[in-house]
This record gives sequence, C-alpha cells and structure tokens, in this order.
Amino acid sequence: MSSTVEVLADAFKEMGTPFIVGHPGGESVELMDAARERGMRFILMKQEVAGAMLAATWGEITGSPGVCLSTRGPGAANMVNGVAHAMLDRAPLIAITDRYSNAPQEIGLRQKIDHKALYTPIVKWSTTIDADAVRQQIRKAIRVATSPPPGAIHFDLPQDQTTREAKELPVAPPLLPNQLVTQPSLASLGGATDLLSGSSKPVVLVGLGAYWDEAHDEVKRFAEMLGAPVLTTSKCKGILSEDHSLRAGCVIGGTIERDLINQADLIITIGLDPIELQPKPWPYPTTVLAISNTPDADALVAQTLEVVGNIKSTLSVLIDSQSGQGDWGYQPAQSFREQVREALNVKSQGLSPQRAMEVVRAIAPRSTVATCDAGASRLLVVQKWESYGPREFLTSNGLGSMGFAIPGALAAKLAYPDRPVFAFTGDGGFLMAVAELQTSVQENLPITIIVLDDEELGLIRIKQELKEVQKYGISLGGIDWEKLAQGFGANGIVVSTEAQLQSAVTQAIGATKTTLIAVKIDGSGYVDQFNALREL
Repeated sequence: MSSTVEVLADAFKEMGTPFIVGHPGGESVELMDAARERGMRFILMKQEVAGAMLAATWGEITGSPGVCLSTRGPGAANMVNGVAHAMLDRAPLIAITDRYSNAPQEIGLRQKIDHKALYTPIVKWSTTIDADAVRQQIRKAIRVATSPPPGAIHFDLPQDQTTREAKELPVAPPLLPNQLVTQPSLASLGGATDLLSGSSKPVVLVGLGAYWDEAHDEVKRFAEMLGAPVLTTSKCKGILSEDHSLRAGCVIGGTIERDLINQADLIITIGLDPIELQPKPWPYPTTVLAISNTPDADALVAQTLEVVGNIKSTLSVLIDSQSGQGDWGYQPAQSFREQVREALNVKSQGLSPQRAMEVVRAIAPRSTVATCDAGASRLLVVQKWESYGPREFLTSNGLGSMGFAIPGALAAKLAYPDRPVFAFTGDGGFLMAVAELQTSVQENLPITIIVLDDEELGLIRIKQELKEVQKYGISLGGIDWEKLAQGFGANGIVVSTEAQLQSAVTQAIGATKTTLIAVKIDGSGYVDQFNALREL
C-alpha cells in the first residue's frame, strides 16, 4: 500500500516530470523523500516565485505539468506571482503548499493564511489533499492543468495527510488521459472553406492554441497553401521558422502591423488566445475566420466565423480542401520585416540594444533556445531575435512579469540539456532573480545570461518621458557584474562594444558553466522605437 506522498511522487514521475522544484518547509520533507526514493530530482530555488516560473516553463515546453513546492504562510504568499504567471501564460503547473495538520490549522494563528482563498483566483482548481481522495485528486489535477487553455492547479497539503495510507479506487481511471481526436469532415467546415475560397489576400495570425494541439507543421503547410503572410504572438515565435519567406513578424498590438493586416481581405486566426493581445478594442473591420480549440467567450476578436475543434485536424482538412496555391503574401511579409527593421534602426551614441541582439543572434547556434524578460528591451528582443522552431522562444506575456528570464532559462536547460540556452534580461529584471545564479551553478545547468544594462528601469523612464514627467526613482547602476557572477561561481564579463560582445558570446558558447555577460547599452532610442512600433 502507498502513502499519500508516494501516490503523488509516482504520479509526477509517470506524467513525465522527473523533478520537484521550490523552497520546502518542514511539512514538505516526506514528499521530498518519496521523490528521492523514486530517483526524482529536487531543485532548491532561492525564491519561491522563481521556482514556480521554472516549473511552469517546463510544463509549457513539454506539456507535462511542472511541479513546484512552498512552505505555509510566507512561502505560499511568495509563490503567488509564479503561479499567476502559469495561469496567465497558459502553462500547466501543479503548485503545492504545505500547511499545518487539521487541528493546529483550526486553532493556530502563527504563519497561518488561507491558502485556498489566496490561490483560487489565480488557478483553475484548488483542493486540499486528503489520503482518502488523493488518487482521484491527482487524476483530476493533471486533466485540469493540461486541458485547453492549460494553467495552474493548487494542492494544499496538510501535514497529517502526508504519510497516511492512500485509499484505493474501486476502479482507477488512467492517470493520463487516453484520447482519440476525431477528424472533422469537409462538410462540417463548409463555412470556413467558403471564406477561404473567396479570399485572394488572406493574412494569418497564430497564437498559443496552435501549440496545445501540436499543429506547427500544419500551420506551415496552411500558410504555404494560402501564400499568406504570417504574424505570431510573442510566445509563438518560431512556430513558423523565422527565416521562412512568409514570416512577417510578431503581433504586438501596435500601429506598425496595421498597414500589413489592413491589406488583407480575410484575417485567419489560428489558436489566438485573447490573453495574448493588448487590452484594447479589435481595430480591424476585415472578415475574421477563427480556428480555435476552445470557444472564445471574451468577445475581444471580431470573429465572423469561429471553427471550434482540434486545430491540427481542422487545418489538415482545410489544406486538403483547397485547390492550387496562393502567393500574394511573400512580398508583404518581406516589406513588413524591412519596415520593422527600419523602425528599430535609430541613432545611438554607443552600443544599441537592437545591435547587441543582432550580434548575439549572428553568433549563437541555430538551435539556441532563448528566454526574454519583461521591460523596455523586451520589445527589441521579440523583434530582433530569430527562432527557428516551436517553443524555442520563451517569455512572460500574459502576466508580463519581470524576473522570468533566468528561471525560464533553467527550465529550458532541463528540457534541452544539449542545446545552448540564452536568457535576455534588463538589469532590473535580472536583479529580481539574481539568487538563481547560485541555482544554475549548483544544479549544473549552464546557461548564458545577457544583461542589457542601461542602469535604470528603462520602460518606466520611457513612460515618464512620454507623459512629460520628470525622471525620478528609476535609477540602478553601481553593480560590479564580474564580481557578482564570480561570487556565485559563474563566469562574468562586461562589454560595451560589438567586438567585445562577439568575443564574450563566443566564449560563453564553449563554456561548461553559467556565463553572465553584462552589455553596457545606450537606451536613448527607446522612445522613438516604441513610438514607431506600438501605441503607448
């Protein structure tokens, strides 16, 4: 017979997640020991929020829910931002908070907060683990966390339930869903095929749902069949290789993409989740064909027709339904790429962030996986970094949280141990996750961290300038990057020229331990770039 924590550890391993990550409490040690006995890894993070972000990113990359852990009270409160990231960025996650046994939970006050009340608004499901129900709870948790749209679930784990014997189920459903996806018929898609046949200039917008149904190959074939330019959300960079001639760029909710989209006579959204869009009214009067795997209940996109079903299967039928190939989109896609490139090419007194990105991308291997933090530099990283495969660019978009790049990169290194992983962050975002440098070194997860150092919170400075507010309260600087990195056991390099950056990146690619490259940049062009690309 198995205990509660043994049932949980067995399930985590079977679902494809061979580690637990987080910062434990005294009530967590039995679960950690059950994981150890099963050959699972426990990755000790220095901040609970970083642990949740790492686990969520593992879930995002692999499809198997990541598992993160915190202690009661302060640990549970500190983990909230990482769980919110999983929820708003659509990443499957199982977040565990330990807590007192039932009797002290009812009468005690110290370190006691209502975990379920805290987490319920930011998870798909919250439940208190009970030995009599744990086998059913873990099955439901996996299904809820992974069903579109994916997200976080929360387990509150009382101390008195950890080693209790887990009650058997009379008939146990499979731990992992065993599903057969049916193929839609051509007849059922008549409205969609009519819209496609009547269009001579379609444009395609791709969002996260295309990943949930593993439809990246079909997205490519569909775009090529239509000859349509393709815009993706920032989290879908690489679903169509960014050196493909139909790849236009990223949807950022700005004015710059409207010139391209307004040329179209049909907008086709594929798996577009409204959470990926800016919170503003849909600006396009053009007919919209939405291909979705979950109905859009938010009414943010002005859909003429929404086809709901498995995206991979739906696209396959639509591809076969069309005769001939279109070609209108190749020139508009190229023109849009050139337009964005020109908009970012502002004058600089020193090494500009956009030029730094070009230098790094030219040297980094094609297989490199990149993570990107929030902040002023994010807009440039999204536009300048090229990804050539799905899930090779990782960022916080739905939540848009700073402090993501480093834990996200650690997750990528766990998922892709033989590939280079680069984390792009501003100095502000880096300082929010600085302690995880030690995690990277201790856990032997060598990544390359590119800190774009402008010695301030650049995005806030931009907003102050645009609102004609005096620059105040945003200065950073004064950091000895080399000594900071070395203090954690990592390599540290400071650069301020292209040649220095080229040398540093080349060294980092060949290194066997984490390398921190602080790039001294001139961010004076940010305001012009933001004005050119998007509305603020």
